[in-house]
Amino acid sequence: MANVSIAVKNQNGGIKASVLSEDQAVLVLEGEYEEGDVIVFTTDTPCAHYVVRIDDCMDESFVYLTKEEIVYTIPFGEKKISYNPQAFTGERHYLTIRKAFDQETGIYRNLAKNVMDQHGDTGCFPHAYANVETRGEAVFAARNAIDGVLANESHGAWPYESWGINRQDDAEMTVDFGRPVDFNQIVLYTRADFPHDNWWIKARFTFSDGTEERVEMEKSVKPHLFSIERKNITWVKLSDLIKADDPSPFPALTQIEIYGRDSQ
Repeated sequence: MANVSIAVKNQNGGIKASVLSEDQAVLVLEGEYEEGDVIVFTTDTPCAHYVVRIDDCMDESFVYLTKEEIVYTIPFGEKKISYNPQAFTGERHYLTIRKAFDQETGIYRNLAKNVMDQHGDTGCFPHAYANVETRGEAVFAARNAIDGVLANESHGAWPYESWGINRQDDAEMTVDFGRPVDFNQIVLYTRADFPHDNWWIKARFTFSDGTEERVEMEKSVKPHLFSIERKNITWVKLSDLIKADDPSPFPALTQIEIYGRDSQ
């Protein structure tokens, strides 16, 4: 059993709505979000899997929480345009958290997906971070590459958000799982807004056990599938991105998927 709670707080820490329950909490907020608002999820049982919904028009997040308190900042302005325009809008909001069932944690799934990922050490995994994000703009943040949105034939505002590398040759991105996992397939959806975009022909995956795999790609709208098997891995890094001989300087990554299960 886990005691879980949800609270929506304003920028001064005032509580706009809250709920506390065992194993599952459901909160309906009446009223519009205001800039500075945050959603605070708590549990007295960290280092476990939870299913969290931060907005009723977004997918649930199957996440591994390592902290007792997770703070999600409601995006506004420039930070909002990488989300569905309907997200976090209106005068009624539906939020949920529940402890994952034991049978769910062993399901073969995309271990990289986390629609509620944010910058920084939030204690919520999987988490994506990079050494560069184009101009620091939200539509080119590393979190976009694990949000589950696969549209890759344009760039910019949702649903075409991506990880942009700002033309940086040494760009690299890491997906941190927050615990050991086993996987046997990695999928890359490279952005394909041709002729605006370039594409990568080679890349390297490095794993937390010190091993690596080099892969090759081609110009394509379709996903690149790589049969790569590893066990007891806590993070995967994508680097050494070699772009094609093309006039465009803009390769980018729409999504990375990593399929497997939690290590036993």
